[in-house]
Amino acid sequence: MGFQWWCCHCMVLLFSSLFLWNGVLGHEYNYYYNETGVLGGNKISCNIYQGSWVYDGTYPLYDSSGCPYIDPEFDCQKYGRPDKLYLRYRWKPTSCDIPRFDGKDFLWRMRGKKIMFVGDSLSLNNWQSLMCLLHAAVPASRTIFTRKQDLSTLFFQDYKVSVMYYRSTYLVDLVKKSDGVALVLDSIQAGNAWLGMDMLIFNTWHWWTHNGRSKPWNYIQVGNQKYNDMDRLVAFSTGLTTWSDWVDSNIDPTKTKVFFQGISPTHYNGRDWGQPGAKSCYGQTQPLSGSAYPGGSLPQDGVVKSVLSKMSKSVTLLDVTLLSQLRKDAHPSKYSGDHAGNDCSHWCLPGLPDTWSQLLYAEMVL
Repeated sequence: MGFQWWCCHCMVLLFSSLFLWNGVLGHEYNYYYNETGVLGGNKISCNIYQGSWVYDGTYPLYDSSGCPYIDPEFDCQKYGRPDKLYLRYRWKPTSCDIPRFDGKDFLWRMRGKKIMFVGDSLSLNNWQSLMCLLHAAVPASRTIFTRKQDLSTLFFQDYKVSVMYYRSTYLVDLVKKSDGVALVLDSIQAGNAWLGMDMLIFNTWHWWTHNGRSKPWNYIQVGNQKYNDMDRLVAFSTGLTTWSDWVDSNIDPTKTKVFFQGISPTHYNGRDWGQPGAKSCYGQTQPLSGSAYPGGSLPQDGVVKSVLSKMSKSVTLLDVTLLSQLRKDAHPSKYSGDHAGNDCSHWCLPGLPDTWSQLLYAEMVL
């Protein structure tokens, strides 16, 4: 199947606001920070996703032993990681500062509302980060945790806030049929479960590259056409376009704020970060310095930005790819309680996903 895609590098204009949701104009990726806080002052233009990692002795923002919501695969300290320096880094944008995560303020702003992460295990990583940060802020707050099939929910009773995770590895459908399991690139049947939310944070990519026994489908389907396989970037672009059409058709931006969590990189080849002798992330203890990644940008990141640029509804990109590329040190590697081998795809908690959560908070308040 022929399909053309291209990368679009634009900038989004975000304005500081006293309200929960900041207004978005266009689809360009530029971010505005109010230098004196949300109560007013001079505005300066600042891309909060361009910067570098700096040492901060006040980090991490919580202890993994004090958070009951971390899955074993992310709990690196519990499962023997000997170093702690990777916990001590804070993201510093080049031209401004972002607010420190304030869990009480987050819950107060979101009181009575529903937040849902939708995606693969990287969404799970981010969801558990947010739960830990909120729990650390209000450890005595009454909570109810439920899990049913693909949906998990932590409900903060005192604030009436639901923080939810819906597992959907591709966003589009996996369908069991008589001739096998089909990855249907032009269908989303699970979308009804995503309606009625006040905030949606979507993510997908991790599973699009899987092959062999780790691939959960037998063939790809688009319309009535079946394919044994296809270029995975083409498949990803087609599936993501289906998702974007779903958002454009089903989401009212005056009621639901939609984010897309940018591509989370892996670190399995030291040549990508200028260390040819390194065969993986194992043994890496510090982030890369500076604001550039030797391996360059990712083509799947270009697909995301291209698809978002064509949408009619406002979707804010949490553009975490570059800042995550710099964190070759932040993966579980061999210190995972529930992931065989060397995991250089997911992230330790506490760790990098806490910065993702901080940037989500910054998008809310700046």
